[in-house]
Amino acid sequence: MDDICSYANRPFGFMVRYVRRNPLAHGFILACVIGAVACSVGTQYGVKNLVDTLSQGANAGTAVWIAFAVLFLLIAADNLLWRAASYVASGTFVRVTGALRKDLFRHLTGHSPGFFIDRAPASLTSRVTATSNALFTIENMLVWNVIPPCAATIGAVVLVATVSWQIALVLLGAGAVVMIAMYRIMKAGQPLHHEFADKAARVDGEMVDVISNMSLVNSFGGLRREHRRFDVAVAREMTARKRSLMHLERLRLLHALTTLLLTFGILGWALKLWQSGAATTGEVVLVCTLGISVLSATRDLAIALVDVTQHIARLSEALTNLLVPHQMRDHPQAESLRPAGATVEFDSVDFSYPDGRKVFDDLNLRIPSGQRVALIGRSGGGKSTLIALLQRFYEVENGRITIDDQDVSRVTQHSLRNVIAVVPQDISLFHRTVRENIRYAAPQATDRDVWDAAVAARCDGFIRELPQGLDTVLGTRGVKLSGGQRQRIAIARAFLKDAPLLVLDEATSALDVQSEEEIRRALRELMDGRTVISVAHRLSTVRNFDRIVVLQSGGVVEDGAPEDLLRRRGVYQGMVHGEIARLMPAAQAA
Repeated sequence: MDDICSYANRPFGFMVRYVRRNPLAHGFILACVIGAVACSVGTQYGVKNLVDTLSQGANAGTAVWIAFAVLFLLIAADNLLWRAASYVASGTFVRVTGALRKDLFRHLTGHSPGFFIDRAPASLTSRVTATSNALFTIENMLVWNVIPPCAATIGAVVLVATVSWQIALVLLGAGAVVMIAMYRIMKAGQPLHHEFADKAARVDGEMVDVISNMSLVNSFGGLRREHRRFDVAVAREMTARKRSLMHLERLRLLHALTTLLLTFGILGWALKLWQSGAATTGEVVLVCTLGISVLSATRDLAIALVDVTQHIARLSEALTNLLVPHQMRDHPQAESLRPAGATVEFDSVDFSYPDGRKVFDDLNLRIPSGQRVALIGRSGGGKSTLIALLQRFYEVENGRITIDDQDVSRVTQHSLRNVIAVVPQDISLFHRTVRENIRYAAPQATDRDVWDAAVAARCDGFIRELPQGLDTVLGTRGVKLSGGQRQRIAIARAFLKDAPLLVLDEATSALDVQSEEEIRRALRELMDGRTVISVAHRLSTVRNFDRIVVLQSGGVVEDGAPEDLLRRRGVYQGMVHGEIARLMPAAQAA
């Protein structure tokens, strides 16, 4: 499959990409539409033929009925071909939008987590919907509102040529001049259309952002502020849309005046030919009806171009923001990671964030298989960054990171994530059932496996109290559960995944004191036989670990067993004494 990112600045190429996936259906639709237009224009010639036949009076004989039959067949074919095109299009265009959304979803979800830090999820999803709607509308308008008037105009010129090639030539030349002028004016207005598309996407993003954070808005009494902020965003969108529409309205006005003058000029020319005997009554009627058809067709085309132009602009804006190349790709020779105990090593690693902020400079750290290591240190020391690099959410600048002597940049990302189970501090839950949220760690797991993992993580108590137990839908981001309950769900996932490498990011931070010791026992069971890397802020949670690594300013300043580091006059000892000092007043008060 071609690289979808190559279409970021090519909206027309992007549309053709999906037309090519259904060539027969689109070809059939196009043939039916052109055939229907040909019959519609041909109807005018049928009327001319009937008028000329009737002009013969009683001498016409059966020729009248032949002319009538031809006219009837043209009208019938016109209607049947439109219905056939519509029937096929109703399925084809829906398939196109479905394929488009699948492709964009796959592309977006292929980005590393770093991609989403500076981009609002609501804005991205809004643009996916906007792209789908824009392409659906553009396809419909091209087929029903753009191609027909263009084909009708060409057909009208051909039939006018049967009366006077001079009139046809003037009509063709004038039409070409009008189309070139319209194209240039439309192109000049593209910045206005893109501005409207951008402002519309921002409004969608603002709306979703506020609605998804209503509890925060209400808790700080920010409803009126958000109303005012949203009103400003809508006002900007309305201003941008008005500018876009006014530009297109000027284009339509120019087109209407030009077409009107052109049509009346041709009609007057035809009457002159009739007066001189160079045209029959039927031919004058033909030129009259075709002139009116051209006027209607080009007017319809101008109206259609208003919508098509704005939808293409919105499609173009959305593609520019959505089709960003993936920064994290599998190496061309990447193989699946083959775990053999999960020994982790950071070898001379240098890393800076995209904004230039330096984090690691020649970091070296080895964690043997089965060892439980706690990463501690003040905020900004690099603990979370180290975990992100291990999961290859970012690329290192120099050095390498290995798991069982396999460079994580040379294995498939899917296989890398399969050997790591993560219990994060900020728990992400889907708007799905408890069962589906736990089973997400291992889709092939049985219901019994899911329940055993829930019991091991001490989730069984609160699950039994839920209205539908494991089948209870948790709401957006798990709002129906407390922070501690959400964290236990995350621990249950880790039990179910049964990966050889376990990463804990302050896994007991959201638990109450009563259940913390219980969860610690569950975590000890979970950590048994695995390599464990834990980011810890509360030192009491890692006092039984095999090893403590103190990170400061992007480097390892202390490394050893907890009891050894506690005897030194170093950073770890100071942090332990500081934690004890904070806890003593609370214990005395209790």
